[in-house]
Amino acid sequence: MSESKLNLFSFSGRTRILHLSWFAFFLTFFMWFNHAPLIASIRDAFDLTDQQVKMLLILNVALTIPARIIIGMLVDAFGPRRVYSILLFTSSFLCFGFAFADSFERLALMRFLMGFVGAGFVIGIRMISEWFPARQVGVAEGIYGGWGNFGSAAAALSLPTIALMFGGENGWRYAIVLTGVLALVYSVVYFFSVSDTPKGSTYFKPKKNGAMEVTSKGDFFLYLVMNIPLYAALAVLNWKLGPSNLGMLGEGSSNLIYAVLAGLYIFQAIRIYQINGHVFREEVPEIDRYKFKQVAVLDLAYMVTFGSELAVVSMLPLFFKDTFDLSLVAAGMLASGYAFMNLVARPSGGLISDRFGRRKTMMILLVGLTAGYLLMGLIDSDWPVLLAVAITMFCSFFVQSGEGAVFAMVPLVKRRLTGQVAGMAGAYGNVGAVSFLTVYSFVSPQVFFMVIAGSAVVTLAIVALFLDEPEGHMAEVLPDGTVQMIEVT
Repeated sequence: MSESKLNLFSFSGRTRILHLSWFAFFLTFFMWFNHAPLIASIRDAFDLTDQQVKMLLILNVALTIPARIIIGMLVDAFGPRRVYSILLFTSSFLCFGFAFADSFERLALMRFLMGFVGAGFVIGIRMISEWFPARQVGVAEGIYGGWGNFGSAAAALSLPTIALMFGGENGWRYAIVLTGVLALVYSVVYFFSVSDTPKGSTYFKPKKNGAMEVTSKGDFFLYLVMNIPLYAALAVLNWKLGPSNLGMLGEGSSNLIYAVLAGLYIFQAIRIYQINGHVFREEVPEIDRYKFKQVAVLDLAYMVTFGSELAVVSMLPLFFKDTFDLSLVAAGMLASGYAFMNLVARPSGGLISDRFGRRKTMMILLVGLTAGYLLMGLIDSDWPVLLAVAITMFCSFFVQSGEGAVFAMVPLVKRRLTGQVAGMAGAYGNVGAVSFLTVYSFVSPQVFFMVIAGSAVVTLAIVALFLDEPEGHMAEVLPDGTVQMIEVT
């Protein structure tokens, strides 16, 4: 296949890897959001309160925060083929556990554990970056992310109908089991169908594991600061579950979790120093340097793009059902329009970024995202349903194109750290989801959309001030000590 042209109708070479990987990601999202279009049935089956429903939505995205960091480290160390296969295999059984839960407590626990499947996205980012050249990596990552993200729309479109086909009060359980069966089968297919790199290529691994490498004193402290929101989001979740809110945790248990989170942050800070303490003693060679501020800005951009998508996908079916008094199937189908745009929007964001510049593209898309959420904040029961759906799809185009623009840049920061950079950015997406869904639990949907728009304005300013356009080449040291220059423009 030509280096300069991406033939999506091919099923050989790097395009084959792309198709196999986006479908693996598709199945992770199909499982991860299998509850959203069925939440009304689940609510009725367990007689859940509104706060319990909102708690399930928050729990679904919480574990993905540390999971994406961990998976990012594992994929850099062991390769995407093995890690993706194991993730799909393990997550299928968590899916079965959720389907057959017999109490709210078990339902909540399994939904929390199901958040682990959301880390699958990170794995493919490294896989695609290994197989595609820099001039194609934006659009390839966009196709991987966009077509994979469509798994949530596919769940919204298909699972309510599948549940009705099974019939009875347990139809939703069988629909969810089906998603786990598909992932279980595909975990074996993926393992025997892909390789981590093209034949003859080197798979670059981090020099040390346990924390991301940084290359200056300033970057060291910025890395410590950027880790705080990862733990703070989990602390917010603990607060929501605690005695002053849902009461699922007693005061003693809640305080213990706060202490554990503080301890984990201190442990992580120590590990970061163990990996990077040399920056205080000696200057890092030019060939190994990169700017961590690039990672920090991409984290924040993904928090407001993907974080808002996760939050909106979680609440949108119920929002349409309650706002326009629709059936469960109709609400799920209309709400799927938001995620449906992933098919074209995320690849478009990557393609535009490849063609017209990373920084400029991201700024334009954040402006569109802000406008989209401001308009969604005006939707109420007086609106025509079709107009509400059109505005939702308009907004989602900019949200998902923005995601594509972020991950068009992620592989261009530092090749051997791609999994960890992707993992941290991905984790920030879930920080955004937890934050926005926590806001949603206190306010109306209209205010919820306005809060996201305000966050986008702040992020736009940060991108404009601090994000640098990638230039030239990045250097990586081969295992034999020789240097390889990798094109990034």
